[in-house]
Amino acid sequence: MDFSLSDDHLALRDAAANFLDKEVDHAALLVPKSKVDQAGYDKLWPQIIELGWPAIVVPESYGGLGMSYLDLIMITGEMGRTLAAAPLFGTLAGSWMVEAAGSETQKSELLGAVAAGELKLSLAIADDDGGLENNVSSAKATKTSDGYTLSGGKNFVVDAASSDKIIVAADSDDGRQFFIIDSKANGVTIETLDWRDPTREVCSVKLDNVPAEFLENSNDGCWPWVRDRLYLILASESMEGIKFVLSDAVEYAKQRVAFGRPIGSFQAIKHQLADVAGLSELTEAAVQYAAWALSEGDEKATIAVAMAQSYASDAYNAAVFRNIQVFGAIGFTWEMKNHLYFKRARANSELLGSPTQQREEVIRILENKAA
Repeated sequence: MDFSLSDDHLALRDAAANFLDKEVDHAALLVPKSKVDQAGYDKLWPQIIELGWPAIVVPESYGGLGMSYLDLIMITGEMGRTLAAAPLFGTLAGSWMVEAAGSETQKSELLGAVAAGELKLSLAIADDDGGLENNVSSAKATKTSDGYTLSGGKNFVVDAASSDKIIVAADSDDGRQFFIIDSKANGVTIETLDWRDPTREVCSVKLDNVPAEFLENSNDGCWPWVRDRLYLILASESMEGIKFVLSDAVEYAKQRVAFGRPIGSFQAIKHQLADVAGLSELTEAAVQYAAWALSEGDEKATIAVAMAQSYASDAYNAAVFRNIQVFGAIGFTWEMKNHLYFKRARANSELLGSPTQQREEVIRILENKAA
């Protein structure tokens, strides 16, 4: 087992960091907003396509790069560190569901288009009440002479408004299955939610007799397979977010003077920053191990990614709290970017279920293995 980073990993991370540091403009976000700025949200996408990021984990047989999940988190981690606003999360989520549930023809057509930068996807799993694992879905599939139509609603759909097609989990006569729809089709209504994180597009989707294509290999194992990979994305974003808020607080503690000396010289501040440094190291180990386990198909991969997401969520929330404590009251004003990281930390720990739910999931897996 070796989940340490190679020189190639570090070079990929540095290239992503250099690009995003140059292109991401936090100033545009440092004003009160209730919804994502759509024009700004898609601004980076053409350059992201040129860099080949949507193709990273698409298998080579479908036109992608077929790289490892350790490679992927070099990119998604930097997206999280810079809070880059772009529809990569949704496209990866939709691509993985096509890979898990699509036929060979569907995978070849759809994944090839994603890898070429010609198609943006999103994945609609959560129901109207936000539930991810409901026995009865709030979207229904009806079989017709031409295929299927979908009606109902899905909620908390990342990147739906930016996508060309949406993969939808819906109830059919054969249970929960997965279908693909055109996001601009008649009967599709997409609303960008007043989501707490202004750097991520999260939407509700309403469906009214929308023509849909059935993903032919849909089964009960598709969503858990995709969910594991989405856990890894969120955990990697949190991992690099922790590093950023730590370095941000350290730099401020060196500059801010109180009682005639930098506040970083006070023991109370040192202890807080040391605690965050410890959280950062442990989070990085957990996330890199999870990425290695997924890449290798290790039998413990599902446990590893659930634990990585659970730990990273708690650690990120603790880190942003300490960051704001170091900055004081100014850290939560609109003029400072600290509140953006606070919101991303809270959102990352809720989007796919709470850390407590992920730990309960690990317990269920272990109990099933012991039975």
